[in-house]
Amino acid sequence: MKHFLSIASLKPTQAMDLVLRAKVMKQENHRSSLLKDKVLALIFEKASTRTRVSFEVGIRHLGGQTIFMTPADSQLGRSEPLKDTARVLSRYVQGLVVRTFAQKNIEELARFGSIPVVNALTDRYHPCQVMSDMLTIYERTGTWSDVVIAWVGDGNNMAHSWINASAYFGFHLNMACPEGYMPNTDVLDRALRMGGKVFVTDDPKAAMAGAHFVNTDVWASMGQEAEQKKREQAFAGFCVNDELLALADPEVKVMHCLPAHRGEEISEAVLESERSIIFDQAENRLHMQKAILEWVYS
Repeated sequence: MKHFLSIASLKPTQAMDLVLRAKVMKQENHRSSLLKDKVLALIFEKASTRTRVSFEVGIRHLGGQTIFMTPADSQLGRSEPLKDTARVLSRYVQGLVVRTFAQKNIEELARFGSIPVVNALTDRYHPCQVMSDMLTIYERTGTWSDVVIAWVGDGNNMAHSWINASAYFGFHLNMACPEGYMPNTDVLDRALRMGGKVFVTDDPKAAMAGAHFVNTDVWASMGQEAEQKKREQAFAGFCVNDELLALADPEVKVMHCLPAHRGEEISEAVLESERSIIFDQAENRLHMQKAILEWVYS
């Protein structure tokens, strides 16, 4: 039985195989009966547009069915132990797609359940998003050699998954985060030990140098709304705008996992410009989810 809990849980060859498989699935508008007679429960403690829809549609494209659960309409909202939820749901459904807060929650579901678990987002990692971003970049480069990718923003779950990916795909990752919002050192140290090429700075201009792809995310993620004003001050100068992009490669492409706060982490002009591949990136969530599900259930 396989779980997909983070990019770091893959072998390097498996990570690349997923990108290649998702690319083929996209080209052929893939459908199959892989999940025929299987029902997957989508457990979402955080709201979602792209993650929910891409997984629901992807599961149907593979012949399966879904049940959508939130804390409001399950015992999760009444603090039922996760180990009990895992063991009960394992008797009803054939897999869990989970969007939650702590990484330990999803690991506990995987530990006590007897069905595959897929990480649709935690506060520590967002592996499905970054794997689909790998597809978006690979479609344009066909290689990872000498590709420079910049991350400008919070050292959050997206940043952690980008760091994990750097150890597997061989690109150069320039990461700019304000002091106090740096990525976790254990995630970074692991990637560096594996040969990841990661440069971390608190200067967004330094991170932009020669970047072929620039990524960002909201300054205050779900659950951090109370920190909005504090974060606006800390992230001053971290908006991906025309001035900052002028320091990158002339053919630079801009990415964002969405939803975007225009005028904060990214300017309206940049998001709507020809340099933006943000909506191609969003589409690729569907194709990568299908590749991940196929890998888990094959």
